[in-house]
Amino acid sequence: MSQDYSGGIAMFSWLGHFAHARRRALLIATALFVVLAGAWGGGVFGALSTGGLESPHAESYRANELLEGHFGHRPAQADAVAIYSDPTGELSVDDPAFRKAVTAALSSLPQTEVVSWTSYWSPELTEEQRSGYVSTDGHATLATIILRGADDQERLESYGEIEQQMRAQGLETHIAGGSTSVFHLQRLATENLATANMISLPILLLLLLVVFRGVVAAAIPLALGIMAILGSLVMLRALTYVTDVSIFAMEISMLLGLGLAIDYGLFMVSRFREELARTGGDVRQSLVATMKTAGHTVAFSGLTVVIGLCGLMFFPQPISQAFGFGGIAVVLFDLLAALVVLPAVLAVLGSRINALSLPWPRRRAGAVTRENRAWNRLATSVTRRPLPWLAGGLLALLVAAAPLLSLQQGLTNHRYLPAGNEGQVVPRMLVADFPQDGPAGLRMDVAIAGPVRRAALDDYLRSVEGIQGAGVAGVHLADSELTWATVAFRGEADDADNLQLVRDIRALEPPAGATEVLVGGGGGPAVSLDNSDATMAALPWALAFIGLSTLFLLFLAFRSVLVPVKAVVVAFLSLAASCGLIVWGFQEGGLAGLMDFSVVGTTDVWALGLIITIAFGLVTDYEMFLVSRISEEYRATGDNRRAIIVGLRGTGSLITRAGLLMVVVLATMGFTATSLFLMTIGVGLTLCVVIDATLVRAIVVPAAMQLLGGANWWPGRPRGSNDRPRPTPRTEGTGLPDQVTR
Repeated sequence: MSQDYSGGIAMFSWLGHFAHARRRALLIATALFVVLAGAWGGGVFGALSTGGLESPHAESYRANELLEGHFGHRPAQADAVAIYSDPTGELSVDDPAFRKAVTAALSSLPQTEVVSWTSYWSPELTEEQRSGYVSTDGHATLATIILRGADDQERLESYGEIEQQMRAQGLETHIAGGSTSVFHLQRLATENLATANMISLPILLLLLLVVFRGVVAAAIPLALGIMAILGSLVMLRALTYVTDVSIFAMEISMLLGLGLAIDYGLFMVSRFREELARTGGDVRQSLVATMKTAGHTVAFSGLTVVIGLCGLMFFPQPISQAFGFGGIAVVLFDLLAALVVLPAVLAVLGSRINALSLPWPRRRAGAVTRENRAWNRLATSVTRRPLPWLAGGLLALLVAAAPLLSLQQGLTNHRYLPAGNEGQVVPRMLVADFPQDGPAGLRMDVAIAGPVRRAALDDYLRSVEGIQGAGVAGVHLADSELTWATVAFRGEADDADNLQLVRDIRALEPPAGATEVLVGGGGGPAVSLDNSDATMAALPWALAFIGLSTLFLLFLAFRSVLVPVKAVVVAFLSLAASCGLIVWGFQEGGLAGLMDFSVVGTTDVWALGLIITIAFGLVTDYEMFLVSRISEEYRATGDNRRAIIVGLRGTGSLITRAGLLMVVVLATMGFTATSLFLMTIGVGLTLCVVIDATLVRAIVVPAAMQLLGGANWWPGRPRGSNDRPRPTPRTEGTGLPDQVTR
């Protein structure tokens, strides 16, 4: 065994001794922290951000900043739109009762939240303008509202304050439009988070009871998970003092922290119980052995997750960095809890870890179960015929990844809301019932800097109108330094024709006298194009960083070259397969019948990048536990095939159960979510874990390691005369022979 490896193990051995010696002090400190976390951490919900969705380097972002910085918040498109209609169909907009109800609601809006509003009855409107505020049948009208606030976040807060006040008595009212879809998405995220936790925690407890067959052992990983939630609240609130943290970042960070805490708790408790049985109940010796094996693996596993989350720092959107900071903080807390707090708990409990056993049939020590036999048969078959197994596994991954070839880049917007949500209803009503060139029509903004003469400006706008897909182009505001022009468009922000329209406008020759022309517009085609381009440009750098950093970390863990290379290659193949299934399930609608959502037809590549970076550590996680067990056996015997069989059969049941627990956490978020964004994230991460915990871990990894043989461990060496023989690790209760049939 190398000196460096021994030094690393010695550190975890010291941690075990420290936790045993200071167990009471550690638990008192933990109790104080839990109280603090509950009292102070809950304040994070009032400190979350709604911004950071756009890259500050994108042209669309710079255009919006330039226009608002120069002219103030005087948008060509309203911040919010309210549609009023008579549910009986009897009243028209010309009826006094209709007018009284609408104007009473609008007049009650406080000036602290609203800059101005305009309705069908506003006296400053011309007859032509007024016609844009009434539906084609005359039984509905709209009002446009300009919200007060220095930025999008403040304006969305204002929207939340007046949302109910805008509703007219006796009339059906629908309110949305502008950027308010972000408000609805974030409100749903908060509701979905509470629902997911309420559903997942009881299921997790039940599964842990089945796994451990005892109340105390089952409660510990769940308690660790709850502590992880509280710790994540503290860390996320602390982060709000230095950066913006999105509600989406909080939801995913909390669920990731919960899943990993329970996973790590499961591995640590299982190994501790195994060591207790092996040592005859010696708590200190069992704890030190647990830390040297499972603790060592948990530490490196957590660091691979951290490396994946660091990849988010390469994306230019501030919300990506908020996800990264929040996720890293939560995972580091999970590691602290698993490697310091949990050992102290185990040291206090000792053999009482098996207390309150359930009155189920007990497994006799050494008894062979069907599950044991199944894993042993699979391991033996895969190592006996590794090439066909490996070819079949890789083929399955490639087939699953194939839908990536049909990826259509898109933007998360109102279409990701439930069909009955107002954020969806209002856009549908505007398209179906109101003039498309009216006050709520779709427009993109063009910032033209410099002293441009009117004739040159008119020529330029005529050129814009001549581009295929462009609507009416006109001037919204202008002075001697800057012109705010607008261009109407039809359809969705991420329609291919509208994305091409942005490219064509940007390719036009600027008007004479202009120093710069920037195309933007909140939530429009320019934002969609720039966000997708920025994400696709950053993704290769993020993946390169993740891959190279993981290679280095796994080399430190296993002192091998090929094991890390294989792990990274297989991880990328596994992620490609998961992303392919995401495209098939959500973009192409393969899961629409099961999950009841409207097919958008595009995929938000930023969400896909988020899944990849978060999932990379998860898909490497279970391989770490499998290969660590294989490495233990190989160092003890020098027999590669035996090591693979013993490692797979020894961790098969445990990793399957850990994967199931993680799937419960992630799938609960995906299947209880009411917005397509959270569905995609939850189900996407679930697919990553399922593929890795089954196909990759059970077939691809052992088959590849069998084909590589002793080269797996180069430049290390098998056990020799200078290495101290170690007892072969066994999984209690397998009852399987140690010898391997060749």
